Amino acid sequence: MKIAVVIPKYGLVGGAESFAFELTERLAVRNGFEIHVFANQWSMGNAPITFHKVPIIPFPRFLRHISFAYFSNKRIRPKDYDLVHSHDRIFRMDLFTMHGIPHKTWIKEVRCKTLSLFDRSTAWVEEKGITGSQIPMILPVSSLVKDELLKLYNIPESKIRVIYPGVSKDRFSALDKETCREQVRRKHGLSQNHIVVLFVGMNFAIKRLELVLKGVADLVSRESKDSNLKLLVVGKGNKERYLTMARELGIANRVVFTGVSREIEKYYLACDIFAMPSQFDTFGIAVLEAMMAGLPVIISGRVGAKDLIDSGAQGFVLPDDPSPDDVAEKLAVLMEKGRRLKMGNNAREVALQYTWDRIADQVQELYHLLARQKDNY
Repeated sequence: MKIAVVIPKYGLVGGAESFAFELTERLAVRNGFEIHVFANQWSMGNAPITFHKVPIIPFPRFLRHISFAYFSNKRIRPKDYDLVHSHDRIFRMDLFTMHGIPHKTWIKEVRCKTLSLFDRSTAWVEEKGITGSQIPMILPVSSLVKDELLKLYNIPESKIRVIYPGVSKDRFSALDKETCREQVRRKHGLSQNHIVVLFVGMNFAIKRLELVLKGVADLVSRESKDSNLKLLVVGKGNKERYLTMARELGIANRVVFTGVSREIEKYYLACDIFAMPSQFDTFGIAVLEAMMAGLPVIISGRVGAKDLIDSGAQGFVLPDDPSPDDVAEKLAVLMEKGRRLKMGNNAREVALQYTWDRIADQVQELYHLLARQKDNY
């Protein structure tokens, strides 16, 4: 089968970019596939893939999505490919992995802004691509994305299949947990006796670091000043603002900011609990990574990864708009080592069902199904 994969940036930083890369690299080494990637920029992996440059008109800004969609479809002649699988908004495709909610919903309801010319052009391309005469098979990355899709578009359920992002087991199994625990904790002045909550994010506000800080402060005030709870913050954001907040809450000595790390796996393995009660995350790959590392997770109902969590078994799913008391209450449960370890083991068992190889199996099966349907048609 000859497959055209479409993504503006292949193999570069970003959730959609990472998803497209991990999936496509695995499919490209399997028997029976010839993969062609249509992208504006790319970083090559090891798989046998043919790359095709797709131009983008960067200015004026509203032409960016329109031009990428236009030039992608112009370069992909339908008779040359069995299937077209796009990870971005284009006009014609057989499969569309939907990494975010509809653009109009994102701007109006999440960002609480009015649509700019750029936003309107982006939404126009999206609508053309998924409501045309030939509706593609749409693959939302979570039920949260699927639900928002169905609120805006009249898409038959038969044309939608949720396929979650994956995680690499090898990234974690190649490391020794105890060694990581000792190295990371020593580096940041943490002892083996500390119970460490891990927060990971590149946008502290959206990921609700403030809520985690207040939850930790609430729990510490209940437990006593002798509490061995610590918070490790990995990522990038307005550090000074949150340090000031930690001081005002009386927990500055319990919070460590590490900055961005290229060895994030070591941090997952070094910690005890993962917390990310985001305002909004279409999936939240960090949640799945934490689960693979054997951590119980605390997330909000606005994180797509909630689909994989049975609250109370692998961690906890808080309300959509949780309070600091909600966070403190769940942290208090996980302070008990037996419960924490049991939930962490449960989390890892679930994560093992969502390795990238298993995700590739699902997509491969779908490719064959859709190709047969096209042949019959």
